[in-house]
Amino acid sequence: MKIKKTLIGISAFLIVLFAMPLGHAAMILMEKGFGHDHVYLAALILGIIGLILVVWGTIINKETKSTFLGLFGGLFIWTGWIEFAYVYYANRYHVTALMVNGEVVTKPEYLIMPSSIGFWVILMMLYFFSLKSGCKFFNWLQQKLKIRDAIKLQPVTHNFAMTTLMELIALLWTFYLVLLFVYDTNFLGDRHPVTFIIAFGSLFWSGYLFVKLLKITKMGYAIRYAIPTVIIFWTFVEILGRWDVYKEIWIEPTKYWIEMLVITIIFILLILITAFERKKRIKV
Repeated sequence: MKIKKTLIGISAFLIVLFAMPLGHAAMILMEKGFGHDHVYLAALILGIIGLILVVWGTIINKETKSTFLGLFGGLFIWTGWIEFAYVYYANRYHVTALMVNGEVVTKPEYLIMPSSIGFWVILMMLYFFSLKSGCKFFNWLQQKLKIRDAIKLQPVTHNFAMTTLMELIALLWTFYLVLLFVYDTNFLGDRHPVTFIIAFGSLFWSGYLFVKLLKITKMGYAIRYAIPTVIIFWTFVEILGRWDVYKEIWIEPTKYWIEMLVITIIFILLILITAFERKKRIKV
């Protein structure tokens, strides 16, 4: 029984983990497949599909199903409406990529993303000064700074799809900004000691969260807990890629199509097994 419970946390972690490289690869395949003339229309449609999934999850509001709908809806919205919006404006205004030794180290769209820092601060202010979130780090900060004593915080409603969507978007946005600021040589640079601290700090932080994740027995909650666990871990993965420790195969999905196909198959199998196990538990 303990092994079966542990598998819920592992499955949730792997589902969210594999979504990261698949999301990167999907964006690149969309750019190559649709071309510059049609990719933005495809991105718009992808975002609309994501919105429909989130609305569907909000309407049914069943924990596991709505969490999955919020996860995939959030990934579609992030890729279609957020990342491709930056791609569009970077291309439109001819922003050039950051090159080092003749190689692209930062794409144009990511060079303009840090300009959104002000909007990110406002979002964090909303969570920090208005809402009781499920984030233990936020709760700890609110308690230490006595925010909860000074302000009557409102609990986040149990809208599982929207909670998952906002958690995903907020975390992706946060750690993109972290990486982009530390990579910037005007601030730190990718070989700065602080970058090493962030890399290995993220590894240990995600390891701590992973141990906690293994104790969760409900798949919906496990997926929501896996989102910060994976995104924090992915920060370590991204920095290793920046240091050329390994080859980021999802950046060249057509070249490494076998590896990406294997990841896709495992990802789909995990989703199907999760759905099958859930149906089995409902019948029992």
